[in-house]
Amino acid sequence: MNEINENGASLAGYQAPAVHRAFQLLKVVAESHREVGLSELAKRLSFSKSTTHGLIRALVQTGALAQSPRGKKFFLGPGIVELAFKNWNYFRVSEQARPVLDALRDAIGETVFLGVLSRSQGIIIAKAEAMKPFKISSPLGTSIPLLAGAVGKVFLAQLGDSQAAEVIREHGLTQFTARSIVNEKEYFAELARVRRQGYALDDEEYLPGVRAVACSLGNHRGLPLAIWIVGFAASMADEVLPRIIGETLKAAQALQSLLDGSG
Repeated sequence: MNEINENGASLAGYQAPAVHRAFQLLKVVAESHREVGLSELAKRLSFSKSTTHGLIRALVQTGALAQSPRGKKFFLGPGIVELAFKNWNYFRVSEQARPVLDALRDAIGETVFLGVLSRSQGIIIAKAEAMKPFKISSPLGTSIPLLAGAVGKVFLAQLGDSQAAEVIREHGLTQFTARSIVNEKEYFAELARVRRQGYALDDEEYLPGVRAVACSLGNHRGLPLAIWIVGFAASMADEVLPRIIGETLKAAQALQSLLDGSG
């Protein structure tokens, strides 16, 4: 039986070349383990560069694609982060990552989260909760504001300053606590520090009495991932923080190897 559209016409044989090409392009980006440039996309899709450029431009404008800091490479944008979370691939990612998350939780005694990031939020897709009675906990699927603490810092640190400024102007630097960084100059200095160190800290900036450490895992199937550790400030005191950071960096490296298929 032929499918019928809303006007009563048959959809059999109906073609939408631009939609088909756009979907093909998004599929190539999603299946790549790294950001992809225009020339590579055109070659892999057998499209002309002008056609590929037009598709990229439209997809960037809709938020389906996002640009790398220098604007020459592309990855999946915020418009499909929520859809990606519902995709079976991300449930598989959470299962793959679980042994690493559990090992990190056991090593540091704090709750560990794995999440997908976008220009507007982070979404928790896996976790390993601390075993102690008093701990930080959030259910899977919970979203957190992007510019709240360490998670947003590791995401924005991967962008160029101009793109980071766009995100900040779009969402604003919110005064979540008395320790929140709301001065743009200070925030950019913090992003520079994250790029140098390879991790971000949240020192009671999102929730009073709560600290966090976050590391980027780069892009997996076109979307940025991050791992972060959250605990009460008393149990993540200055004297134990270096060990927590070291263990988190090691776990991030292990997860990157695992998701890349090299570990």
